[in-house]
Amino acid sequence: MATTNDLKNGIVLNLDGQLWTVTDFQHVKPGKGGAFVRTTLKNVLSGKVVDRTFNAGVKVETANVDKRSMTFLYKDGTDFVFMDGDTYEQIHVPAETLGTGADYLLENTEATVAVHDGTPLYVELPVTLELVVQHTDPGLQGDRSTGGTKPATLETGAQIAVPLFVNTGDKLKVDTRDGRYLGRAN
Repeated sequence: MATTNDLKNGIVLNLDGQLWTVTDFQHVKPGKGGAFVRTTLKNVLSGKVVDRTFNAGVKVETANVDKRSMTFLYKDGTDFVFMDGDTYEQIHVPAETLGTGADYLLENTEATVAVHDGTPLYVELPVTLELVVQHTDPGLQGDRSTGGTKPATLETGAQIAVPLFVNTGDKLKVDTRDGRYLGRAN
C-alpha cells in the first residue's frame, strides 16, 4: 500500500482488480477545499487510458511488477519462450500477450518482459530491429527512389511496405511498434 503522495510515473496500481500504470500525475492544491492528485492511468493489459482523481493522502494498492531483460528462445505451439539471462529461468508468453510484436521476433532477440505474480503482462521489444527481406518483387525500369512502395516479406514472415529500390536479401531497419520501414541497415 502507498499513499497518493507517493505516486510517480511508471508505478503500477491495483485498482478494482485491474493493473494500471501511472503515466502522468499532478498534485493540485486549490485555494478552497482539500488537495487532490490528478492522474492519467494506462491499463497494463488492454492499453486503455483514463483520467482519475484521488484525494490527497488516500491509500492506494500498488502492484509488484517485475520488469526483466530476457532473450527470446523459440516458439512452443502458440507460446513464445523467453529466458532470463541471469537466472536461466524460462517463461512461456502467450501470443495474445505479445500482440503484433510477434511478427518481428527472431531467436536471440532481447526484450523486456513484465511479470506480475508469475503471469507475463506484456513484452517490450526494442524500438528498431534489423531484419532481412525474404522476398519482394523486383523494382521495374523507371521506378524512382522516391514515391511508391511495394510489399516485402521479412525473414520473420511479417509483411511491410518498402520503397521500390529495396531488393530481396537487403537488411532493413524496421520500427517494431507499427511495422514501418526506417531505412537500410549498415
